Amino acid sequence: MKYFKILMLSLLLLPFAGCEKTETFNNTADRVGHSRVIFFPIVTLKGDRYMVVPVGGTFTDPGVTAKVGDADVPSTTSGTVNTSAPGVYTLVYTALNSDGFAATAIRTVAVYSTDASAAANDLSGNYLRAATGITSTWIKMAPGVYQVINPGGAAAGASLVAIVFNATGFTVDMPTQVTSDGLTSSTTSEVYTNGSPSSYSWIFLNPGYGTGVRTFVKQ
Repeated sequence: MKYFKILMLSLLLLPFAGCEKTETFNNTADRVGHSRVIFFPIVTLKGDRYMVVPVGGTFTDPGVTAKVGDADVPSTTSGTVNTSAPGVYTLVYTALNSDGFAATAIRTVAVYSTDASAAANDLSGNYLRAATGITSTWIKMAPGVYQVINPGGAAAGASLVAIVFNATGFTVDMPTQVTSDGLTSSTTSEVYTNGSPSSYSWIFLNPGYGTGVRTFVKQ
């Protein structure tokens, strides 16, 4: 009998529970219920992430596209490229949404001057750093200009990319630049030995690395 009374009481309460008011949400493109949807900016490079220009040449910035949701928004560019002076230049493109949130994209431009003693060289390939068993990869972009992946030969540096010049003979140099990790990098004490196999050594100057000489042998 006790269970029968509990069942009857539950059935009597159901209509009252069913009459409770429910709130209707009218979702729109920029709102979900009471919450406002925030669209963050997206900046996409036009053209290549890494570009090369000979000294005295003309650099034309391909620019970017910047969007917030489906809408185009303006972007700003910081940094310049001086085609009169060899070096590695960084352009930073920034776009904002209406809430002030920013997004950026980065382009690296190498302005090079390579003489006849180095123009025909091809230093591209994989170089092993025996101390760590890690490989550094050189990719030729133009006469005397190389994109070097993992220039420090570190286990944690697999995605770090820098630009290296071979401007004359078999000399190599990494000019001061902002590398793909967002830090300022360069090299010193560089020695490249052309042979069978070829090898090179340098001190890779980057806040995440030490100051010891790093030696690599071509595979």
